[in-house]
Amino acid sequence: MGGFFGVVSKTDCVMHLFFGVDYHSHLGTKRAGLAVFGQDGIKRSIHNIENAPFRTKFEYDIDDFKGRIGIGCISDNEAQPLIVNSRNGSFAITTVGRINNIEELKEECFECGRVQFLETSKGLINPTELVAALINLKDNIVDGIAYAQERIQGSMSMLLMFPDKIYAARDKYGRTPVIIGESKDAHCVAFESSSYLNLGYKHYADLGPGEIVEITEDKVITVKEKNEKMKMCSFLWTYYGYPTATYEGVNVEVMRYKCGELLRKRDDVVVDAVAGVPDSGIAHAIGYANTAGLPYTRPFIKYTPTWPRSFMPHSQAQRKLVAKMKLIPVNELIKGKKLVLIDDSIVRGTQLRETVEFLYDAGVKEVHVRPACPPIMFGCKYLNFSRNNSDMDLITRQVVASIEGTEDVSEEVLKDYCNPDHPKYEMMIERIRKRMNFKTLKYHRLDDLIESIGIEPCKLCTYCFNGKED
Repeated sequence: MGGFFGVVSKTDCVMHLFFGVDYHSHLGTKRAGLAVFGQDGIKRSIHNIENAPFRTKFEYDIDDFKGRIGIGCISDNEAQPLIVNSRNGSFAITTVGRINNIEELKEECFECGRVQFLETSKGLINPTELVAALINLKDNIVDGIAYAQERIQGSMSMLLMFPDKIYAARDKYGRTPVIIGESKDAHCVAFESSSYLNLGYKHYADLGPGEIVEITEDKVITVKEKNEKMKMCSFLWTYYGYPTATYEGVNVEVMRYKCGELLRKRDDVVVDAVAGVPDSGIAHAIGYANTAGLPYTRPFIKYTPTWPRSFMPHSQAQRKLVAKMKLIPVNELIKGKKLVLIDDSIVRGTQLRETVEFLYDAGVKEVHVRPACPPIMFGCKYLNFSRNNSDMDLITRQVVASIEGTEDVSEEVLKDYCNPDHPKYEMMIERIRKRMNFKTLKYHRLDDLIESIGIEPCKLCTYCFNGKED
């Protein structure tokens, strides 16, 4: 995934930039970067954050940064922000998104006179560099950004920093948020709205799909109007979004309470308590427990001082070990109990299965699992949400293949498995339950998920749940 933050201020912006970027740390695990425009031009710093938090990597760098305008990012992939010297001027650029047609766009740039790209250590092209190249195919920045958004298959939001302004652009279909904040003497732009609240900014506007704005310290000017069609990722509310964030007027924590409420309204299982898998399963579980009139308990506590995120390591073996080591049981809340356990989702199922085994080893009597989203049937093709290399990494598709006797299942047949009222759906869920060793298993329904979010269904992307594209 990834996140970004930018500031244009009448005074020095460095500390606001530093903390604003830091508040996006839950969105990326590999690299982070800052760029500030000062009296001597653009000063930039990029660090690997795989084994250390953002703050510890940048806390000494910022002593040397001075300026009234800056951008920064947290990234799971490429090094950025990049500094570009072009016919449209010198600027820094950072992006959040995914490009599925990199080779096609690279050849287009070659044909238009772009003769080279710098290769990464893996021999790949930095997608942010490719975005900058596409922008510079046009005679001005705004036309260039619009052109890049139109040509990219996937999604691409971006910030471009010039000496006196920032251009912010939300991806074509608004799959991810770009949000503007304002204070008395500054404007900021962010992925997460909660990143600027403690810095003294108030909400100014959510950019619309494909909208481009020019931001200075005292004004925000729309230079390209929004597109009508929006397909915002529904999984942001369910999992990736920080609880204090608000997208399209819908707060993440509030949505998760509603999600848990609707989960319980379709459920009558008799248990002693409700628990949520930390962190993103907790709010769903609170909503479920409040609706059921059941106690919410924490039968295991996540040890976070040294392992802030279970998906930090890049190897699956390391991630599994970290996930196990960070959950410490409270045996008094486990032994002999019947529990409803709510997780945000089931993807591969590995970690959740091991968590349930962990509870049984500690003496739990029953574990009833309630995922807070529908079965994930398709890997996302629009955002870098997952490390999955294939749809067959998904537990749902593995089970479907075992039922159908082949991995080559038609779209029409897959639709049956996406339909919670179809017998094949029930068969898939039962096989997942047995494989995972749950007492019972009930997923959140897609119609209830959409109701939990509370915005028009046509404005939400639900591809990973039902395969419906643009």
